[in-house]
Amino acid sequence: MSLLAVGSVALDSLETPFGAREEVLGGSASYFATCASFFGPTRVVAVVGEDFPEEHVRFLASRGIDLGGLVRRAGRTFRWKGRYEFDLNTAHTLDTQLNVFAEFRPELPAHYRDSEYVFLGNIDPDLQRAVLDQVRGPRFVACDTMNFWIASKRQSLLETLRRVDMLFVNDAEARQLAEEHNVVKAARRILSFGPKAVVVKRGEYGALFFSGDEVFAACAVPLASVFDPTGAGDSFAGGFMGYLARNGGLDHGAMRRAIVLGSVLASFTVERFSLDRLRTLTTEEIRARYSEARRLAHFDDLEVDLFNGVSVG
Repeated sequence: MSLLAVGSVALDSLETPFGAREEVLGGSASYFATCASFFGPTRVVAVVGEDFPEEHVRFLASRGIDLGGLVRRAGRTFRWKGRYEFDLNTAHTLDTQLNVFAEFRPELPAHYRDSEYVFLGNIDPDLQRAVLDQVRGPRFVACDTMNFWIASKRQSLLETLRRVDMLFVNDAEARQLAEEHNVVKAARRILSFGPKAVVVKRGEYGALFFSGDEVFAACAVPLASVFDPTGAGDSFAGGFMGYLARNGGLDHGAMRRAIVLGSVLASFTVERFSLDRLRTLTTEEIRARYSEARRLAHFDDLEVDLFNGVSVG
């Protein structure tokens, strides 16, 4: 397994109805790599400032994450401040300070260039392609994006999509990118842009998978306690890609299992602030929740007459 992730490592300040935290570990690469690390080694390319706490570096390293591509530059680390109301599906950005991330130019260490699985986090699509240019023959490439890049660098993003196998987006981003109101039509149109598959992340409502004529709907794991949804999408992608890289299969069955595992990892992330729940998470807990997700989605496949209850199979 050789899984590479490029994205942000940041310091987040968060407000939710359940509390607040100041300058905790955040960033797409942090969430992705930590969740992927439950399945195997993950390589990270990101940049931090000279003020980035060493304790966070030690935590990421403790997960077996290869930090050869994490560079420290003079200046301050990327910071994001956000607030969530009781509708935890929507983040309200209060402040964004790009700092050293503004000049981020990903450079892959030599031993990263043979990565078979690549995740291009939510960064400038020009930089996403710059990473791909440095990787020799990846087997599977997935990328994420956001409304800012869809609006400001649409053509560049479309160029990136022609070079990837899968796109992760939420439903609003899918509609914006495809210029279609209906999510199913939007996903179909995105497939015409180049990716072989599209995963539409729908927060507490689960995820939808589209590839060719294949459609799969996975429900989210029902939770009684949700403290902080920050990083849920990147956690989903980390669980998804981590499983694929470990399993080695790219068939639809593997994709379906990967979606459920992605949902499982995201469900743990949101139970605490920042990456705190992932610090204590065990593989046994992941297996148990995956089994629970399978149980919740199962129903008897005996063919019956739905009106009279008489078997017709």
